[in-house]
Amino acid sequence: MAVVKITDTTLRDGHQSLWATRMSIEDMLPIVEKLDTVGYHSLEVWGGATFDVCLRYLNEDPWERLRTLKKYIKRTPLQMLLRGQSLVGYQHYPDDVVEAFVFKMVENGIDIIRVFDALNDIRNMETAVRAGKRAGARVQASVVYTVSPVHTTGHYLETAEKLAEMGADSICVKDMAGLLTPYQAYDLVGKLKQSPGLPVQLHSHYIGGLALATYLKAVEAGVDVIDTAAVPLAFGASQPPVETVVRALQGTPYDTGLDMGLLFEIAGYFEELRERKGYDRGVTRINDMRVFEHQVPGGMITNLVSQLREQKSVHLLPRVLEEIPRVRRELGYPPLVTPTSQIVGTQAVLNVLTGERYKLIPGEVKAYIQGLYGRPPAPLDEAVARRVLGDQEPVTCRPADLLEPQLEKIKLETRGLAKSDEDILCYSLFPQITRKFWETRNNNAVAGAAAGNANTGGGAKLPNGGGQVPATGTAKPFDNTREVNDMDVQQIKELINVINQTDIAEFSFASQDVSLSIRKTGACGSGGIMPEVSGEGSPLPGPDPCTAGKAAATALAPGVVKDAGKAGSCQPPAAVAVPEGAVIKAPMVGTFYRAPAPDADPFVEVGTRVEKGQTLCILEAMKLMNEIEAEVSGTVVQILVENAQAVEYGQPLMVIKED
Repeated sequence: MAVVKITDTTLRDGHQSLWATRMSIEDMLPIVEKLDTVGYHSLEVWGGATFDVCLRYLNEDPWERLRTLKKYIKRTPLQMLLRGQSLVGYQHYPDDVVEAFVFKMVENGIDIIRVFDALNDIRNMETAVRAGKRAGARVQASVVYTVSPVHTTGHYLETAEKLAEMGADSICVKDMAGLLTPYQAYDLVGKLKQSPGLPVQLHSHYIGGLALATYLKAVEAGVDVIDTAAVPLAFGASQPPVETVVRALQGTPYDTGLDMGLLFEIAGYFEELRERKGYDRGVTRINDMRVFEHQVPGGMITNLVSQLREQKSVHLLPRVLEEIPRVRRELGYPPLVTPTSQIVGTQAVLNVLTGERYKLIPGEVKAYIQGLYGRPPAPLDEAVARRVLGDQEPVTCRPADLLEPQLEKIKLETRGLAKSDEDILCYSLFPQITRKFWETRNNNAVAGAAAGNANTGGGAKLPNGGGQVPATGTAKPFDNTREVNDMDVQQIKELINVINQTDIAEFSFASQDVSLSIRKTGACGSGGIMPEVSGEGSPLPGPDPCTAGKAAATALAPGVVKDAGKAGSCQPPAAVAVPEGAVIKAPMVGTFYRAPAPDADPFVEVGTRVEKGQTLCILEAMKLMNEIEAEVSGTVVQILVENAQAVEYGQPLMVIKED
């Protein structure tokens, strides 16, 4: 018997599972030094969806986040989650990119790398494990746990043996959907401790309600480390709470020795943050309890709700949860963990949204069926595979063997744009998103230079009087404790978006210099917001506020927004003339791209002759790049949206004049 160690997941999986990964570095820094004094085995702070969300939504440099955390966390090892050959993305990357990424993340502060592959295809973990060992990190290789006719205890033991031979320092049982039952955990952990005999860590989610009992039985079987989160970010789709686990083990041979007073002090900080940001607690709902039917993991449930809300289709969640097991069976029972959770989940959403199964098949789903993500655990449904592959044979080699080295090409492509090796790696994984991030960063740098030393609010205060976080372009969430004249454009937009989604009819507040009054009126046909700001400064131009009955005010300086109009002054936008022909409409809400990468040639131009089934453009939605195909043969006569433009469900994208 030995003391059980604990990894804290609050700064990564906790907020990924419950808060859509929206915790910023400014939210983390005031508490990180106390987290460092707890005595955790490790702090999981990076990887998973944090990298993507930093760039895509928070306008935050993920590498700068890692370096900043390492600066203030001096005692506790920093841990991250790596998706094998997919790194922190949703597709496989060439070996040279994987190796460079792993070395760079260790250089920037990662001590422990938890590597997994969604299919338990260890070929997809080889390069990352090898690079992690060479870089000097501790490498923990994961066995992804799920339930299916082909996932047996023997399968998990065989996988763990191969991972040990590969050089893993420890084994993690990654139970992302909370499917592992207490007595199964006791059996599996006990056998893993015998062979391969490496230290065993258990990661589980509370979503089905079994995780606490599962942890206790795993402890009895000899598990070395378990994953928990601070109670405000625990339960529901997240991990079990550390406070409950520590209390349950007190006075036993497995006593963690952690200070309950300190743990609740830390919990108090996150509870205040949760209330201030309006985030939900982790709650196990009926749909969550059905996890043993649909097997949707914790973070995926949150993302599904978010994606369906974006598509204005939250009411379809029950149908999507029924469709997911069917798609999973047809795709060979892949465990539902990134990226296969996105692959299965997005296909299920599209099947429900379009009303026709496999009418729209994202590129990532096609790649999976082609074998480009690895070997499916079970044979694919023949009809689905035939629809995608035709007479083509699936790939059987290690998928990355088909990928040419990419890093040197990307260095040339980003010359003059990328400012560091880390920038190049960001672009390697997310070219479209990274371009946008660079633009925002450059614009903020220009604005900051213009403001000079007058702007003293560049970031959050660091621990121990360490000044402030460097301003990296983070879009700050709305804070109603700030005075109006301190508000920036992003905060005003955020406030308007929040009010648009609530029943609030009017919201007003003021400072000494500026007053802001936002109210909903019927001027735009359906209760649009009509923002008015008075105070010092000249009125600034903004877009037509009559957009779907809601105003979107734009300001170019803090505290000054153009008067969007008086009641009754708005006129409906003029109808866009669409030529005759087959109109290709957006099957979902997303971002329209004419090409697969920023510098690639567009799929089609006006005048291009296309065949039915030919790819026309890409619609980025639900974390996947969805190829939109021509439904008829003919000539493209009009492209109705701009590149990188956000589009709504059903919005016309192109017009094809049929032959």
